[in-house]
Amino acid sequence: MAAMRLRHLYRHRKFWEWSCALPVPHVDLFGHRLNKDRNERLASIHITPQDVLLVVDVQNDFCPGGALAVAEGDAVIPAIHRIAPLFQHIILTQDWHNPDHSSFSSVHPGKQPFEQINLSYGSQTLWPDHCIQGSNGAEHHPALTLPRAELVLRKGFDREIDSYSAFFENDRTTPTGLGGYLKERNLTRVFIAGLAYDYCVSYSALDARRLGLPAVILRDACRAIDLNGSVAKIEAELAAAGVVIAQTTDLSV
Repeated sequence: MAAMRLRHLYRHRKFWEWSCALPVPHVDLFGHRLNKDRNERLASIHITPQDVLLVVDVQNDFCPGGALAVAEGDAVIPAIHRIAPLFQHIILTQDWHNPDHSSFSSVHPGKQPFEQINLSYGSQTLWPDHCIQGSNGAEHHPALTLPRAELVLRKGFDREIDSYSAFFENDRTTPTGLGGYLKERNLTRVFIAGLAYDYCVSYSALDARRLGLPAVILRDACRAIDLNGSVAKIEAELAAAGVVIAQTTDLSV
């Protein structure tokens, strides 16, 4: 019996020594092996016919010179154009507000842009008037050229409630219809680019995860507002929800 145990321990030790000599694979949410030491991606993210590129709110008012300009907002356009040919499916979103929308500071006497107020659905940041229906500011940036886009989803058109996410309004329960559209079309993974990273882009990614969809934010194809630490706050939520942050150079077909 003692001899058998010794042989067993010897075999176990030799296996342990052999296994320790191998590189340890780390795997991300998409099954890509990562190098332990440098955390380098060993395989790019492969784009499939079931993937969709969601281009969020690349509109004049969110670009330099606009009413709610995001710094370097128009710089996302070349990155989006580079990756668009990889996708069979592209969807655009468009902020589309009433002139007296409840999220505008101008409709709340004594309030200033970027202050917080409480509305029926909870806390709401007040914004300068922007993306008003039919205005030039609400139009997509003229340099954005995506003729293969199959859907333009307008959001924020209900006066009483804002809508950062492409999937739900800010009460987090009223759907925009995008989730149903993706389900009907059998589109099962969402790649997100656009404006602004820490608001509409990230809210869309979080809601995609709520619906059970893998979500990838293409960070170099986004720009942020970073209002009162909003980037750090939302990135903690993205990590907890399992949203993948990638670069456009990570994509392949």
